[in-house]
Amino acid sequence: MNVLLAEDEESFIDALVVGLGREGFAVTVARDGSEALRLFDESEPDLVLLDLMLPKVSGIDVCRSIRSRSNVPIIMVTAKGAEIDTVVGLEVGADDYVAKPYRLRELVARIRAVMRRGGNAGGGGAAASPHAAPSEEAWEAGDVRVDVDKRRVFVRGDEVHLRRKEFELLALLLENAGRVLTRDILIDRVWGADYIGDTKTLDVHVKRLRSRIELDPSHPVLITTVRGVGYRFDASPAR
Repeated sequence: MNVLLAEDEESFIDALVVGLGREGFAVTVARDGSEALRLFDESEPDLVLLDLMLPKVSGIDVCRSIRSRSNVPIIMVTAKGAEIDTVVGLEVGADDYVAKPYRLRELVARIRAVMRRGGNAGGGGAAASPHAAPSEEAWEAGDVRVDVDKRRVFVRGDEVHLRRKEFELLALLLENAGRVLTRDILIDRVWGADYIGDTKTLDVHVKRLRSRIELDPSHPVLITTVRGVGYRFDASPAR
């Protein structure tokens, strides 16, 4: 499996090339954002390990550019405690993140978990996740309809295009409309039981999903928060 490593700190580069190589990964190195975009097109990696603080083109902009044309898994590398950068990275399409300094064992576990969740769709393929809903199903509640077979979503009659995890999250919530789904259930079903990150990823995806289907995302009525428990899709929301 080929990993594109976008990193400008030589100490991290040397350690990762050796460490990931021992784990069976082929590593292509980009030392700035511009080179990362060029090498992404040239090498068609199976996964991108992307530092946020890159010269020339920021990691955020690299992520946004890649995600506009590919579903290849992206793991963001952030400075420890940089919560805002982490949230922004997830909002523009990163699948997971790891904070520096990190252990190689943790990073490898995250890489393998992301690849399993993504179906190892190297080069940005759109393979269905093993946690996706059954292909013969379609669900509808209120103003929202999810056609799982065709992976299409319609909100108030208009088609809305969602990313893979957004689609899976909405399909799961809609399938269980009216029921509260705990955060653990949502993470297990959408990201997999082997997910080792925190719940911030779920919160960011819910926020992004609300921005696409709610009339007023700042006052959501479709996907509501049950404080301390999880989320619920309201089949008959109050207007």
